[in-house]
Amino acid sequence: MKKIEAIIRPEKLEQVKAALEKQGHVAMTITEVTGRGEQKGIALQFRGRRMEVDTLPKVKIETVVKDELVEQLVNAISSAAKTGKFGDGKIFVYPLEQVIRVRTDERLN
Repeated sequence: MKKIEAIIRPEKLEQVKAALEKQGHVAMTITEVTGRGEQKGIALQFRGRRMEVDTLPKVKIETVVKDELVEQLVNAISSAAKTGKFGDGKIFVYPLEQVIRVRTDERLN
């Protein structure tokens, strides 16, 4: 099994959730985070003064899938989250050693 972690723009969350649901995958954890990448933040005007904001709001989606579904779900996330501009985010895929369902102590593979 693999863990997919995607950091995306907050305004793309609903599209990504819909894309995952369309693939039959509804289980996920969603966290509001802040961060910065190559764009190193943005400059804003506030009350006539220029302000540098070096971390931007993002959303982190985490989900666990069987190995054979990784490419399908990564493609769905990427397609739904993409704007073609800096700050679209990143997708990380991690191997999982064990997955244990707390309610039943079932070991999932």
